[in-house]
Formats: sequence, C-alpha cells, structure tokens
Amino acid sequence: MLAALIVLAAMPDLVPARWISNDPKSLDLIRDTPVNCLLIEQPLWSVRFNDEAAARGITTLGVIHAGSDPAAAAQKLPGLHFAGAVLEGDFDSDTSDRLRRFLTDSKLAVIELPVRAKIRFDSNAPILGSFQGVWPGVETGDDAKAAPSGAPWIDTNTGFLRFARTATRATIWIANTPPPRTAMPVQRYLQAVADAAITGARWVVALDEDFSRRLLARDAQALQDWGRITQLLRYYEEHREWRDAKPFAQLALVEDASSGALLSGGILDMIAVKHTPVRPVPNSRLTKDALVASKMAVNVDPSSLNDQQKEVLKAFTRAGGTLLTGPPGWKFPQPRNDQITLEKDDLKKLDEIWRELNSLTGRKNLGARLFNVSSMLSNLLESADGRQVILHLANYSDFPVENVTVHVLGKYREAKLYRPEGPPLPVTGYEVEEGAGYDIDRVGAAATLVLTR
Repeated sequence: MLAALIVLAAMPDLVPARWISNDPKSLDLIRDTPVNCLLIEQPLWSVRFNDEAAARGITTLGVIHAGSDPAAAAQKLPGLHFAGAVLEGDFDSDTSDRLRRFLTDSKLAVIELPVRAKIRFDSNAPILGSFQGVWPGVETGDDAKAAPSGAPWIDTNTGFLRFARTATRATIWIANTPPPRTAMPVQRYLQAVADAAITGARWVVALDEDFSRRLLARDAQALQDWGRITQLLRYYEEHREWRDAKPFAQLALVEDASSGALLSGGILDMIAVKHTPVRPVPNSRLTKDALVASKMAVNVDPSSLNDQQKEVLKAFTRAGGTLLTGPPGWKFPQPRNDQITLEKDDLKKLDEIWRELNSLTGRKNLGARLFNVSSMLSNLLESADGRQVILHLANYSDFPVENVTVHVLGKYREAKLYRPEGPPLPVTGYEVEEGAGYDIDRVGAAATLVLTR
C-alpha cells in the first residue's frame, strides 16, 4: 500500500518512455537520464525486470491495449510487480470503468491514453493524455503546404496540447509513435520532445525499430543520439517551474472539444505558425476574468456557447474588446473519435476566419513579435508570480536557426537565454516601439528566453 501511495504522489513528475527490452541490463541506458518511468508492452512483461527497475527507482507500467483481452492482461499485473497500468486505445466506457476499478482495488496506478475525443478532462486523474498525435516537423516534398502566413507548414501537436493544458490541472502526456518502418534522424526526436515540452506537456519517448536495435547493441552513433534526446529531456525537467507559467497574450481563443480544440491544424495552430501569442479559453472557463488581459478574442463556433457564455463575450465587446467569430450560420462539425486533424472542407472555412484575423492583427504586438523564425514555433508565457516572461522556441528544421529577433511588450531589467547544450547566456535588450527587443544569435533544437521584470 505504501509503495502504491508513493507512485501516486510522484505521478506528475514521471518522465516516460516506451521501453524496448526486458533485459535488466538495458536499464543501464537510462542511468543518469531524466527517464524514470517505462511503458512495457505485454510480450516483454517480466517480474525480474520490474524488480530491478524498482530497485533503481524506476517506475514500470504495463501497457494494456483496447481490442485485446484487457481484463486478462490486467489480472497479471500485480503478480508481475508493476507499479501500474497504461490503458491505451479506444476502450468502450464499460470496459474502461471495470479496468479502473480492478486496478485501483489492486493498489495499482492507472494512466489512460485514449483517443483524444475520450480524454476525461473533468476527472481528478493526475495524468491525462492520448496516444493520438501527428509526428512533428516541417512538411517537405510534393505534399508540403504553406501556412496561411506563407511560411512552411509545421506539423505539430501544440494547438491540441495548449488547449489540454488549460482544460485541466493534470499533467499531459502525448504518446504518439514514429511512423512505421521508418528510421528517423535524431533531429525528429528532438522536435517531438520540444513540441510537447514548450506547452508544459510531456512526450512519451518512443524510438523506431532501427534506433531501438542499435541502442540495445550499444552502437556508438545510437548512444550519441540517445544522449542528445535525454539532454533535451533534462533541459525541460531542470526547469519544471516553466510548466506552471500561464499564457502571456492579449489575444484569446474561445474553443472547446466540440469546436475543434482537440484537432491538430486548426485555428490555434494557424495562429502559432504566425507567432502571435494566444490564450486558449475553453468554453467551460469563459468568464469575465478569463478575458481580463485580452484586447481581442476569437470565437471559433458561436453555436457551441450557452447564453451565459455569450453574454461574457458581449460584455467584452461593450468594454472595447474586438471579437471575431466564425462565418454566419457555420457550425463546427463534430469530429470522429479517430480524427485528429481537420478535414479539407473544414480547413477552408477556418482559413476564412484566419484571413480576417490576420488582417485585424496586422503588425500589432499582442505579446511578442518574432522575426526570422519560419521553421520554428514559439510559446509566450508569464510566471505565476508575474515577475518573469518566458518565451519558448522550438526548431522544426534539421539545422540551427541564426539571427532571431524578438520584440516583447513591457520593460525588463534582465534577460537570459537558456539552452540545452550549455549554461544560460545574458542577452542585452534595447528599446523598441512595442517595449523591448532582443537578438538571439543561434537556436539549435530549442531555446528559452527568460525576461525578468
């Protein structure tokens, strides 16, 4: 019982990875890394491995998939000394309820990674997430498309993750895996880590088959690449206070699951590609206080709001705020359970909203403006005490980006650039019309500009 309570208390601090071996010697690969939680598929379940992991302070979770015999699998977990279970896939509600009860009664932790549409945001679970995600990176090749801003389109989960972070206090995991039968370069893994981390979420590390095989064989290049991945994980884990920061933006986006908030490639991602700071506001949290720092608001689907929520937006406009809504008579179609990106017709409608939004924002600074960042995404946050503004930068290209310029609202007495590959560096600011300007010489996989008032 005590062990179970310890695991439950530590769940928000778990740094997860899908593990590819039940050989206890493979645990040496995560020694001195931030990884402290391993997701194990059923063919690899082993009491000997779990006991050795526990002795090293590593939490092991047995993965149970929908569509198999989940009840039979769950019954094996206590005898194999697992700390808990991961329920992954599209379980029906009755099955997931029964599994939760059994696992809880067995004093095992339970983490659910369902389809996005079935995430229980109203639960008290310490960890919520989904196995569904796009693989982050800049689109290339014949099928590549441009973002509405004209920049290259970036496949990202950040829009969905930013909404999820505002919809619950739980820690968010996204557990998408590499495309099958594909050997991924290390840069794509760094992009997957940063794609989740700049929103305060965690990616469940998952290596492709070739990388896994070479890593277990202690191949020199695989070990070096693994070191880069864990270095980036460590970077974000060493600054956990960033996860408590809130969006720093004068633009609010009112959306909900029924209006596409769980999909990738929607309005929030379109805004992110433009590097316009934005504050997601779930319908259920739409109050006067939620809009107090906003000058503009976008309501993706007016038909999804109740009368009280509509009145909040009317009061916002009466107070001088600018409100942009979806096309007249348009209602966001209910996404399918298995859907994580927009259909082409829906994307065209959202494009209309985006063009109007883009014309309204123009060259305004709604928190920060960034230059020379076409292959990057950013997330602008403010610390809980209001003393710091935090700008996360994630690079989705396979090479460093140089000569980035940032104009941030406000005045600051100190600026530091944090990087995974070295100690923080002081950055000299200068006055600009909007507030303060900063030049960043180089960004590798990721960087964070921290401004102190």
